[in-house]
Amino acid sequence: MEIPFQALNPDTLNNLIQELVTRDGTDYGESEISLAEKVEQVKLKLMSGEALILYDEQLETCEIRLKDV
Repeated sequence: MEIPFQALNPDTLNNLIQELVTRDGTDYGESEISLAEKVEQVKLKLMSGEALILYDEQLETCEIRLKDV
């Protein structure tokens, strides 16, 4: 099920995004980007519709994914 990012409490959204960008094995390229910049990049993708928040009712998990183009 897709969850509109606007439906989440801002703190909850921020925590969800931080969990995504701080996962082990995440690679952002050659230059180091601050946590705040990474969070802002994801927020912009959510606002532009490039990414979406998905909730799996069976597993009771939530994730952010890039939208298939």
